[in-house]
Amino acid sequence: MEYTIRKVSINDIDKVTAVEAQCFPEAEAAGRADFQARIQAYPDSFFVVETTEGKIIGFINGCVTDGQTIEDEMFEDVSLHNPEGAYQAVFGLDVIEEYRKQGVAAGLMERLIEEARSCGRKGIILTCKDRLITYYEKFGYRNLGVSKSVHGGAVWYDMILEF
Repeated sequence: MEYTIRKVSINDIDKVTAVEAQCFPEAEAAGRADFQARIQAYPDSFFVVETTEGKIIGFINGCVTDGQTIEDEMFEDVSLHNPEGAYQAVFGLDVIEEYRKQGVAAGLMERLIEEARSCGRKGIILTCKDRLITYYEKFGYRNLGVSKSVHGGAVWYDMILEF
């Protein structure tokens, strides 16, 4: 499958919001207002994947911070983004179901890793559910254990990839 990974545009907001709604339960999903704030605050760490037909089928996004773990406040408060921070955070790696297991998510992650390295970051942090720990370990992430995050009422694990 052919696709392009590019930085997000404010014009992508409705499509990104729709992808998120397909990928996460309502309690965990970011909404349109969240994405508008994120796109405006940190477009340089927000990438979409688009098919040759122009359909957005996934994205990766997150702020930059000096912390080595994600705090729940970071999902909603874009003022916590520090463009000079040491770590790139990943708030979401979304790919709609019909395009999964085709390397799309890996392409997005590799693009963000490349971007974080080129910006001189120390690494990337994320939280994930237990079923995804081994997936992220394939990229070199290390499991730090159960997260303090209670986002969406789920159990999350802190993961870190250090460069």
